[in-house]
Amino acid sequence: MPRIYFDHNATTPLRPQVLDAMMPYLTGAVGNASSIHGFGREARDAVEAARETLARSLGCRSGEVYFTSGGTEADNWAIEGMACSRRQSRRRIVTSAVEHHAVLHTCRHLEQRGFEVIYLPVDEYGVVDLNAVESALDDNTALVSIMHANNETGTIHPLAEIGRLAQARGVPLHVDAVQSFGKLDFRVDDLGADLVSVSAHKINGPKGTGALYVRSGLEIEPWSRGGGQEGGLRTGTENVAGIVGLGRAGELRVAEGRALEEEAGVLRDRLQRGLLQRVEDLRVNGHPQRRLANTLNLSFQGVEAEAVLLDLDLKGVAASSGSACAEGEPEPSHVLLAMGLAPRTASGSVRFSLGWGNTADEVDYVVEIVPGMVQRLRKLSVFS
Repeated sequence: MPRIYFDHNATTPLRPQVLDAMMPYLTGAVGNASSIHGFGREARDAVEAARETLARSLGCRSGEVYFTSGGTEADNWAIEGMACSRRQSRRRIVTSAVEHHAVLHTCRHLEQRGFEVIYLPVDEYGVVDLNAVESALDDNTALVSIMHANNETGTIHPLAEIGRLAQARGVPLHVDAVQSFGKLDFRVDDLGADLVSVSAHKINGPKGTGALYVRSGLEIEPWSRGGGQEGGLRTGTENVAGIVGLGRAGELRVAEGRALEEEAGVLRDRLQRGLLQRVEDLRVNGHPQRRLANTLNLSFQGVEAEAVLLDLDLKGVAASSGSACAEGEPEPSHVLLAMGLAPRTASGSVRFSLGWGNTADEVDYVVEIVPGMVQRLRKLSVFS
């Protein structure tokens, strides 16, 4: 039985070049980057080299890059850090209804602390309404936080336009770029972003490492206090190997991202065409053009996504019903519900996300097995 991994939006396999870059800091180079001896200086040089590399990838200065434990921490820090730094004068947060839970749960936590949060609606494709953004901005707004590309549908938001609206009102913009970094060619100034979250394990790097870009001069509350690392804003002994891995993964993605995404787009379209031709009552979710090249979200009418995923797993195929952080939740996807899908339709939605290492033969195998699988499940379903 084959083993086919079509869940790259959840996490990605570690590329050999990234592991090679990390290995010295997992074995012989044992120093703490804060130590002044030779071992420590070796670790510090590696951290700063990775910071420089990531800064070039984002189009910013190295002093504006702060390493974190991942995208979730970066999102949490961006939102809470900005809210707390401006709480005396501004207590409104503007976000969208289709954000990752790392953003939504942080916003709900701030609501409990007396902040006002505006959850912007989206259209049928999951795109934020620019008029709604403009209407939500006022002199009390501390931050706008909008993801660049949605993790479930791949829909890409008009961040440059949102950034201009925020700048016109003097409101900082945080961009969750966890899914877009390395897939879309952008620089922080292209988005008008003041804060940007990225994660290593979404770009064939190691788990447990991410970064937050913070525009120079922006006041933000520290995420942690202690040893003074990361400019005193995010303290604690650095994960040197992980940071090196993030730098190398980002470097590879920026160099090869366009080619990788073109390959993923060809495979994604092949998968979409094949399934649409062979499965009735199938809906594609997300914007038809402004969508990540690797992402395909499909609603199989009359079946539950969990049943499809279990059958796929038995056939050696890994896919998802949405965000990996929300797997196991009984409710339908909040993203699809916000797009106007009926709960029953949303409950039958499966995300295929392709990436480095996938092949046309793997796509053809999935196209071959899914129609019969869905037909059998529909016969068994109480909803069909």
